[in-house]
Amino acid sequence: MYIEQGYKGKTRGLWKYFIIPTAFIILMIINYIAVKASPVPLDKLMGDMIKQFGRNTVFAINLFPLAMGFFLVLGWTKLVHRQSVTSLTTARKKIDFKRIGFSFAFWGLLTVVLFAVGFVLSPNDFVFNFKVGPFIALAIISLLLIPLQTSFEEYLFRGHMMQGLGLLAGNKLVPLIITSVLFGVMHMANPEVETLGYGIMVYYIGTGFFLGIITLMDEGLELALGFHAANNLIGALLVTADWTVFQTDSIYVDVSKPELGWDIFVPVLVIYPILIFLFARKYKWTNWKEKLTGKVLKEEELTPEQLTDNAF
Repeated sequence: MYIEQGYKGKTRGLWKYFIIPTAFIILMIINYIAVKASPVPLDKLMGDMIKQFGRNTVFAINLFPLAMGFFLVLGWTKLVHRQSVTSLTTARKKIDFKRIGFSFAFWGLLTVVLFAVGFVLSPNDFVFNFKVGPFIALAIISLLLIPLQTSFEEYLFRGHMMQGLGLLAGNKLVPLIITSVLFGVMHMANPEVETLGYGIMVYYIGTGFFLGIITLMDEGLELALGFHAANNLIGALLVTADWTVFQTDSIYVDVSKPELGWDIFVPVLVIYPILIFLFARKYKWTNWKEKLTGKVLKEEELTPEQLTDNAF
């Protein structure tokens, strides 16, 4: 019943669901056009900014607007929709922070293990980059802003848009497809796309589908929130490269030649399905077809108790 939580808003009108997503998409289109029209390649532009301001400052500048978007989405939900943050987050009576913590810890640990395997197999691809002062500054920036940045993206795509599109379409498959594709398209202006080509969109869109599937199957954002925060936080602190959107004073720098290889597709084709299987076993997911492609109930089909929203 996660998508049906959108009915708990006291102010009616599905158009209210599309103001923020439309504005965000327009900004992404403008950003993409600006990047493509610029006579200066994006990697050189970022390099010049880093030389002038430093890695940590540029990193914070890139994160800050998205971090503030978190408060925008939650504020819009509370003030315009008159809907609780809880019902935007989950179909449970309370947000399950244990789920967030488990997903964060599990994926964070697995990320470190996968990096360690890659390091052992190709040690010459990495250079030790640890410097106490810059790393402490990076850790502070990351801990303050990355959870907000990743939560904004989850609440926007898997929360706000998933519920709005689901109520509009009357089924769960349409919002799953649209939010997953748009999540991938959001990354088109990233320097990784310029360096590796559009094939990397398989990874971004595949990640969107993974996060959408676990949200619908688990009837809430908790697992997606934990996974996304761990993915970006551990990644920013552990390893960076001079051709990625996250260029940080991390512990290691990846100096390998960037190329579109198996490592781009393994997460989507191997790791994500395994994670879905493990989550499904732990949380006893059933009725897959209904939860991923079934219809969304109409408001009149819900009981008064199901429409009550007394949470924060």
